[in-house]
Amino acid sequence: MLQLKSLLNCIDNSGAAIVECVMIVGQKRLASIGDRIVVVVQKQRGALAEGMSTSTSANKVKRGDIRHAVVVRTRQKVTRRDGSCVRFDDNACVLISKAGDPIGSRINGIVGQELRKKKWSKILSMAPMQA
Repeated sequence: MLQLKSLLNCIDNSGAAIVECVMIVGQKRLASIGDRIVVVVQKQRGALAEGMSTSTSANKVKRGDIRHAVVVRTRQKVTRRDGSCVRFDDNACVLISKAGDPIGSRINGIVGQELRKKKWSKILSMAPMQA
């Protein structure tokens, strides 16, 4: 379960490495796998510590950008209908546009199976594996 100010890993190739949750879309207090959230990019992938002048132009997002995202992994246990529980090592998300299309073209790492129930089939098709 994620709340405000939670830090998440961004597992797509959009250019963000670490993002911070600033809002959960809808009237919910906590976000779980498959929920849409609004995030701020805290750390850019491939940026140098001194400055971002030599970062590649392939990055689609920069530090400080506000974007929508979908939660794909959480550290909190999720109980499924068949009685099994799944728990991941980290909290992770995938950045999406306001229309719901993923910003990146590739996803690194596994995603939760609960995305299928919440109709995120584009994210599931890009992921290498579902757990």
